Amino acid sequence: METSATIEDVNTATEASPPADSAAPPLTAPPRVASIDAYRGLVMLLMASEGLGITKVAKSFVDSGFWQFLSYQVDHVQWIGCSLWDLIQPSFTFLVGVALPYSIASRAAKGDSFRTMLRHAVVRSLALVFLGILLRSDGKIQTNFTFEDTLTQIGLGYTFCFLLAFRPVRVQFGAALGLLAAYWLAFLLYPLPASGFDYASVGVPADWQHLQGMAAHWDKNTNLASGFGRWFMNLFPREEPFAFNSGGYETLSFIPTLGTMIFGLMAGGLLKSSVEAREKIRVLVLAGIAGLVVGQLLGLTGICPIVKRIWTPSWTIFSAGWCCLIMAAFYWLMDVRQKTRWAFPLIVVGMNSIAMYVIAHIFPEMIGRTLKTHLGQNVFERVGGIYAPILEASALLLVMWLIVYWMYRRKLFLKI
Repeated sequence: METSATIEDVNTATEASPPADSAAPPLTAPPRVASIDAYRGLVMLLMASEGLGITKVAKSFVDSGFWQFLSYQVDHVQWIGCSLWDLIQPSFTFLVGVALPYSIASRAAKGDSFRTMLRHAVVRSLALVFLGILLRSDGKIQTNFTFEDTLTQIGLGYTFCFLLAFRPVRVQFGAALGLLAAYWLAFLLYPLPASGFDYASVGVPADWQHLQGMAAHWDKNTNLASGFGRWFMNLFPREEPFAFNSGGYETLSFIPTLGTMIFGLMAGGLLKSSVEAREKIRVLVLAGIAGLVVGQLLGLTGICPIVKRIWTPSWTIFSAGWCCLIMAAFYWLMDVRQKTRWAFPLIVVGMNSIAMYVIAHIFPEMIGRTLKTHLGQNVFERVGGIYAPILEASALLLVMWLIVYWMYRRKLFLKI
């Protein structure tokens, strides 16, 4: 995951065996794929927007179906289900895999050996983990060792995905399914809480709608991943012992997250191949529909609920279905029909995704204070009235985009 050349450097791999450590024959670096940059840019803008303040405005329109629908889409679902907001992280993760074949091919064209590329992949993995921890530690009194952040989750699985990039598609697909099946079985075999268990001790509220039957193995903070987290997280120095994550997010989710990356890797291999564009779109659409259907069936039958917060196997498949459909739409519009001008604001961000990620995590509060200092403390309320939260969030997003645009104009791309 980089930025322009960022995650894009993660733009792909040869479909053959790893290059030898001796000098490779000259190769041609693959061209950039505009749709990958644009899709990534959309994802990063959604993340940076913090929902554009829509949830706050929706509280003034409790009887409006329109505003309540928008509010639902710009927030994470409590446990089971999916909103637009829930698709941000899987999209970002999926695109890491999509871009990987292009990145490997680009490095091979420069003469990099397999050993050199592997070393770079390991360094990138560690850098992503450390950056995720660094950003999550901002404002804390000591290092906040946490591993459920998007960057850390990708970093923990990135090297494995890199190695799979040199294997045939059937091996990649088999690895993804095998990984998800093993993860599903491990959850199923993990014992359920005993009768009389104190759910409050693991942060589960009294009014929580507990999952029943087989699905109970994926309930909040009483599952395999939460048990692992209570052991693993306490291996690091902390302000106080780790007992639970209030949102139910878990370190161990990096395993099925790797499945998302592998599905993206397969999609990237398809896009980079010499297959006719129409066939590429057909395969992506069929894969997308299959992912939605299979994921929903697993969830509705209770075999495995669709829960983004712990990245259940059914969620991995379901969200990958959405990612395939969105990728197909972007590819058709931008790389087949060559309609790219409209997407320039997205491409600017997509080519510097790590920069936008860091800016969105560190600078919004400072930007907000600066705007109010120079424009007036109540400027957004005076201009926007009840819609002030949307106006303020839009202004913050615009400033962040302008920073990235300034970097784009000067060819400053933050890479990992």
